[in-house]
Amino acid sequence: MGDSELDAVRRDVLATLQEMDRSGLTEGTAGNVSARTSDGRVVLSPTALPYAGMTEADLVVTDLDGKRLDGNRAPTTEIDLHLACLRRHADIRAVVHSHAVHASMFAIAGHPIPCVLEEFEYYVGGDVLVAPYHRTGTAALGDAAADRLTDRAAVLLANHGLVVVGANAAEALQLTRLVERAARIIQGARVLGEAVPLPEEIRAEFSAEYLERRRTAVG
Repeated sequence: MGDSELDAVRRDVLATLQEMDRSGLTEGTAGNVSARTSDGRVVLSPTALPYAGMTEADLVVTDLDGKRLDGNRAPTTEIDLHLACLRRHADIRAVVHSHAVHASMFAIAGHPIPCVLEEFEYYVGGDVLVAPYHRTGTAALGDAAADRLTDRAAVLLANHGLVVVGANAAEALQLTRLVERAARIIQGARVLGEAVPLPEEIRAEFSAEYLERRRTAVG
């Protein structure tokens, strides 16, 4: 694929950034998005730039090692988080990092988001685990997140927020919404009592289907 693929990835990343902002999944210039082309070029959001007025020209393109290939702005300070996930997992092509409120509550409490909804298991692959705390922008944080994304689409960053991966940025944002909705539902359900887990055979079936879709999604 040539520049047409890169242009499509740029559009995907920009649209996702602006929709993330409109949806209230982050605040100010927090949160960030990346997506890669089939030949390993990575489009990243820039650092410290408001989303509403952002254009494709503001996005930064690097290789998978972080070498800048295009763009005049500095990439997101979370570049190591994005590149660690993309390098480690060839079966995903996009990363959305948000500060979604209810998911972040679980991250701050150090509690995984349990898989108690069928669509959660089917689309996310299992419980959203908590990666241990590492300082924002460090390679250690990226490695900790990537470690927990081998068989599922989302991970919580302790005392920080949420990371979700997908076949493209739009899908990763859709899954971010799903995780945030589940976190809100579970928080409410716990007021009423214990959240009842799904039967193990259903979890195993849906988890396997998630992995198969993930394996084939990026070709």
